[in-house]
Amino acid sequence: MQKKIIARAVAACAAVMLTACGTVQVQPLSSADLAAQTTLDRQTAMDNVPPVSGALSMDEAIARALKYNLERRTRLMEEALAMNQFDNASWDMLPRLMANAGYTTRNEELITRSVDSVTGKPSLANPYISSERNHAAYDLGLTWNALDFGMSYITARQSADRVNIAAERRRKAMHTLIQDVRTAFWRTASAQKLRVEVQETIVLAEAALKDARKAESERLRSPVDSLRYQRQLLENLRLLESIEQELSSGRVELAHLINAPLGQVLEVRDPGDKVDVTMLDMPVERMEELAVTQNADIREQFYNARIATEETRRVMLRLFPNLSFNYDLRYDSDRYMINNRWNDAGVHLSYNLFNLFSGPAQKRLAEAGVKLADQRRITAQMTVLAQVHLSRLQYQIAYKQYLRADEIWQADAKIDAHVKNRGKAQTQSKLEQVANSTTAILSLLRRYQSLAQLQASASKVQATLGLEPVLGSVTDMSLEQLTSEVGASMAGWSQGVQAPAVAK
Repeated sequence: MQKKIIARAVAACAAVMLTACGTVQVQPLSSADLAAQTTLDRQTAMDNVPPVSGALSMDEAIARALKYNLERRTRLMEEALAMNQFDNASWDMLPRLMANAGYTTRNEELITRSVDSVTGKPSLANPYISSERNHAAYDLGLTWNALDFGMSYITARQSADRVNIAAERRRKAMHTLIQDVRTAFWRTASAQKLRVEVQETIVLAEAALKDARKAESERLRSPVDSLRYQRQLLENLRLLESIEQELSSGRVELAHLINAPLGQVLEVRDPGDKVDVTMLDMPVERMEELAVTQNADIREQFYNARIATEETRRVMLRLFPNLSFNYDLRYDSDRYMINNRWNDAGVHLSYNLFNLFSGPAQKRLAEAGVKLADQRRITAQMTVLAQVHLSRLQYQIAYKQYLRADEIWQADAKIDAHVKNRGKAQTQSKLEQVANSTTAILSLLRRYQSLAQLQASASKVQATLGLEPVLGSVTDMSLEQLTSEVGASMAGWSQGVQAPAVAK
């Protein structure tokens, strides 16, 4: 009866396995599946993100980006994954403790005969049964391998350095994020300030264009003069509309960076026109010192060099013999055995003789990896030092361009004011009013663009130096507390003397 049950079970398992081979089909995603998953993803992206209420300040925008930006969340998860890999590698250094349980069955008895060791003839004794047809075996074994321990130890050290690399990449992403937020914030502020003036000038230009076309149809002026007049108005309209289009994109970029609804009309708080350029007073030597010790790219290359050095130790460790120890507790329910319980212990020493031939080549490969890592580290240092000088130079140029753009805007604003006063006195044409208003708006736009470029250049200098907000755990802090911490920390950035701490 038992034989039939076992046979049927084996046949059923075989049938299931054979039929499963032909059941996998190509299943492309349907539109309904894509729509459902997309909706779920958008809901997940906005989970626990409080809505923006009131005017958004620069500090709050940066705090929201640090706390809710999806790219930053990805970097945090990558760092968490690296930490989990490190924990997993640490467990590999422990000995192996294996527990096994098995059940064996035969359809016939295990019957054996013996042969006389001297004559080689079959023994006169009857055939005998040496094993039970159905029996279970259990064992608990502890194994420790010296070579595996050494390999696991080196792997754990490399995993620890990879955790540090993930942290540096997150720092670099945070520097880029802050720089993008500051640039998008200033563009949004520019659009907010210029929106009314641009709309009023567009209305004035369209009214003047309508009057010009009416005058052309009534032949009050020369057709050529009328068309030239219209063309100048259309050119100003095109310029105004391009300004409006350029300014409107900053709001969408800022909403994306802080993970706010893209369709929301963000209102930002006026950051003022105060420019702090005290960072330019910092000596270049001090900047180089900070960059060499704090820049994320350089620090990452240092960790890569340590990983390459550990890889050399791994290669050298493979050239040693393998020494292993084992101790097992065993039990077998076979009733023909006299001792059903017993213990095993052993020591084994093994060596792969081909290591004698492949060892030198593996060593050369590992040493080449170390040289490459060292060269990358040196290259990164020289590149970052060049970036320090370039970013500082760009900061100086951006500051000069801002001052010049501010002077031009002040002159154009005064001209526009005089033209508007003449327009009220009916001594100035609408075309000249539109042209001067457009020029003044364009000058103001360029001034704000220069100011945004100056802020972006300052952020680039700070990112190159490795400066960042000195924060605690971003995840655990409330948005209000984080906003306060960001404001207090960024206020001292220009001094360049803070000891940067990694924001979690």
